[in-house]
Amino acid sequence: MSDRALLVLIGAPGAGKTRTGKRLSKLLGAPLIDTDSTVVSGHGPIAKIFEEHGEPHFRALERAAVAAALREPAIVTLGGGAVLDAETQADLEGLPVVQLTVRPDAVEKRIANGKRPLVSSGIDAWAALVASRQPIYDRLSQLTIDTSDVPLDSVAVRIADWLETRRHD
Repeated sequence: MSDRALLVLIGAPGAGKTRTGKRLSKLLGAPLIDTDSTVVSGHGPIAKIFEEHGEPHFRALERAAVAAALREPAIVTLGGGAVLDAETQADLEGLPVVQLTVRPDAVEKRIANGKRPLVSSGIDAWAALVASRQPIYDRLSQLTIDTSDVPLDSVAVRIADWLETRRHD
């Protein structure tokens, strides 16, 4: 068994990384580590961390969670901004990385819950945030799937099939 992540999901806030990761975990019989959930379970809600301690503090907590998760033989889902960290980018080298994308019209209702501090001001903030990160997402991923109009069960099956193909190459 490898001591590195089996698969990493990256992408825009609201693209369905966590929910797809849960489906992949069941499909592949592999554990799931959602790094945002790891931070929340250890330090409280992300919005509260931002409010009380600022983004740099959150990013440090996130980096520690990501570094630990990537050393586990698991499916790992990263928060949308985790890829901004240069060490995280280096850690993703050689791992199977899938980027999930979503169109603005499809994501609007997904991000309306107020749990995402950097996009709490609406869809324009989300679009600007994603546009600024897109080159990093594109550089780090080997497969990109738009989740806008596709059931996440189908997305998970497609990723599992891709992962199986990679193992045989």
